Amino acid sequence: MEPLRVLIADDHPIFRNGMAALLATVPDIEVVGEAASGDEAITGAAVLQPDVVLMDLQMPGIGGVEATRQILYASPHIRILVVTMFDDDYSVFTAMRAGARGYAVKGATPDEMLRAIRAVGSGEAIFSPAIAQRLIEFFAAPRPIDPVPLLTFPELSAREREILDLVAQGANNAEIAARLVLSPKTVRNHVSNIFSKLQVADRAHAIVRARQAGMG
Repeated sequence: MEPLRVLIADDHPIFRNGMAALLATVPDIEVVGEAASGDEAITGAAVLQPDVVLMDLQMPGIGGVEATRQILYASPHIRILVVTMFDDDYSVFTAMRAGARGYAVKGATPDEMLRAIRAVGSGEAIFSPAIAQRLIEFFAAPRPIDPVPLLTFPELSAREREILDLVAQGANNAEIAARLVLSPKTVRNHVSNIFSKLQVADRAHAIVRARQAGMG
């Protein structure tokens, strides 16, 4: 069998070098390229057509989630394994919605990492034990009967609640604008107003507040 062809996308050269050194020790995996940003990952995936991309989430320019979306849009057969320091619910579910097939934290052992790469490369979905437990807890938790009750965040207008619900689903501003037939500027203004009214600093905190209220 031909080895799995892997592209490593991470902005930290120490991690890329360490991962490349690990993969060089096994005969069934071949590193075909490296990328230090989301833009480089998109270009590298298009040119090299790897079997698996090891994708960091936080990188300069285009982030790992958007890079995942663009790579899979152009090359649906490529499988994405997210490898990151972030194991919060927002990061996990955003990466899954973008199409990632696996999610491993950088503290994983070499054996765990190799197992994850091989599993994703063979078409399986895999998550590190800590991430798997979070998924189990999330889906086991009781869900509200009415996910978006009328009085949720009464300080928001109906349109703002509608946009916040889409934000909680992981939609970006462009996707929200297209779905609601609004201009991108209008969506940006609504999102800014939502942040101000909810007294949150950024999109991640707004998503946490919305999901706690049953949105998304």
